[in-house]
Amino acid sequence: MSLVALGAGIAVLSGIGAGIGIGIATSGATIARQPEATGEINKTLLLGCALAESTAIYGLVVAIIIMFVL
Repeated sequence: MSLVALGAGIAVLSGIGAGIGIGIATSGATIARQPEATGEINKTLLLGCALAESTAIYGLVVAIIIMFVL
C-alpha cells in the first residue's frame, strides 16, 4: 500500500510545474508595455494557463486512479 501512496504523491507533483508555469505566464503578461496588444496578450495568457492547469488536473486524476483503482 505504501508504494501506491508514493506513486500517487509523485503524480500530484505535476501541480508544482503547473503553478510555476502559470506564474511565469502571468508575470510576462503583466510586464507587457504595449497597451494596444492587450487582446492578443490576454488570449495567449488564457490559453497558456488553461494548458498548464490541465496538466495539473491530469496529474490529480492519475493520482486518484492510482489510489482507488490499484
